[in-house]
Amino acid sequence: MFAAPPVHEAELFASLPPSLRLTDRDSGWAFGKGGRLHSFLEGPAYDRQGRLYVTDIPYGRIFRIDSTGQFELFAEYDGWPNGLAFHKDGRLFIADHFHGIMVCDPQTREIRPHLTRFQREGFKGTNDLVFTSNGDLYFTDQGQTGLQDPTGRVFRLREDGQVDCLLKNIPSPNGLVLTPDEKTLLLAVTRANQIWRLPIHSDGTTSKVSIFIQLSGSLAGPDGLAMDSQGNLAIAHCGLGCVWLFSRLGEPMLRINTPAGFSATNLAFCPDDPLQVVITESDSGSLYGATLPTPGLPLFS
Repeated sequence: MFAAPPVHEAELFASLPPSLRLTDRDSGWAFGKGGRLHSFLEGPAYDRQGRLYVTDIPYGRIFRIDSTGQFELFAEYDGWPNGLAFHKDGRLFIADHFHGIMVCDPQTREIRPHLTRFQREGFKGTNDLVFTSNGDLYFTDQGQTGLQDPTGRVFRLREDGQVDCLLKNIPSPNGLVLTPDEKTLLLAVTRANQIWRLPIHSDGTTSKVSIFIQLSGSLAGPDGLAMDSQGNLAIAHCGLGCVWLFSRLGEPMLRINTPAGFSATNLAFCPDDPLQVVITESDSGSLYGATLPTPGLPLFS
């Protein structure tokens, strides 16, 4: 075991205004969440202009947030959007728990299906996604998998349209990031409270998958991930109310607490201030900011 790392407190950046909190609707996505939800913010992502976007999973909403923390309802549709990732051409890709991979045209704000089937079968419930430098898209298919049903999957959608299933025996695959050299995919396995390490070979396959980090405690587990430019890994630990920073060797470096609640679900580095991260705290409908010691890894967008 390692010594406990230094602890920092995140600062409130923005909170979903009362006018956008829904108290008169039910959502099928809320199954197992303990009742009606006012929102569930996830998937923070910045476009090339430095504007921040987040999803509201249960009600099919995508918000855009300006630098002062003001929310704008950017898009709304019949779906359950979770993870977001921008293509370098400006399109917004969405891992939708209900539909699969969707894509949004930021000019018209129209959302269309992009990949809804694999070998004629629907997905369990796609969760998060990340682009490689050549435009390939890795994404997780989580659904309701867990230790009782370790059948979650990781897919790669190649730039040419080919779809590969890299791994299909995962108890709740969630957030994922690539190391700076793109030779390794790191994967949050929520229900096992672990981060898995997937070596990516030159032919696109993986083998010798291992546990990179074993976490403990919490009511959920590791959720969203972010990578800095030196290969250090930031982990949003849902159910523990914090973000961990681990070195590229798996040593704990820092803990950042989100004071409003325990559901720190995801995070993203800010392009205008590459040391700054924004964190979604989903129970309270809030976003927090914190400073990390090393700039974030530049993304495909």
